[in-house]
Amino acid sequence: MNLAASPSAYATATAANAVRLERLLPGPVERVWSYLTDGDLRRQWLASGDMELEAGAPFELVWRNDELTDPPGHRPDGFGGEHRMQSRIIAVDPPHRLSFAWANGEVDFVLEPRGDQVLLTVSHRGISDHANLLMIGAGWHSHLDVLAARLRGSAPEPFWDQWSRLHREYAARLGAA
Repeated sequence: MNLAASPSAYATATAANAVRLERLLPGPVERVWSYLTDGDLRRQWLASGDMELEAGAPFELVWRNDELTDPPGHRPDGFGGEHRMQSRIIAVDPPHRLSFAWANGEVDFVLEPRGDQVLLTVSHRGISDHANLLMIGAGWHSHLDVLAARLRGSAPEPFWDQWSRLHREYAARLGAA
């Protein structure tokens, strides 16, 4: 269910194991694309890791969420300082679409120019259960807000504080795990 009308709002649960989020970001599309595909830029909002932009190519994502914002906020219990995930590219259509797979399903990024802005749609499918759906919904929401702030040249909210607040909000909106 989509609970907000704007592209900068909450994730939509599109199935029991899938979420979709949209963000209207400052363009141009090539700039946003670089934040998806360049490991150094992606590290500033999501996870580092070099990727060969070719279908079937393996790569590793390395999350260090404590480094995304200053201050990072209070990291919840159960989360480490670093998380690594083996991934592989599924599809690439520069600068409009990037899809990859990892242990918790598949993620698809679609970029659509909208004047001097870019509509980014993120779809994550194959989420294992409702508890992970809530964590992943809050995670994408938080990470995309950091991306939007980076593209605007503004300071994002402390990552972990935002994630914790959003996790509670997603549980209220979509039902507790």
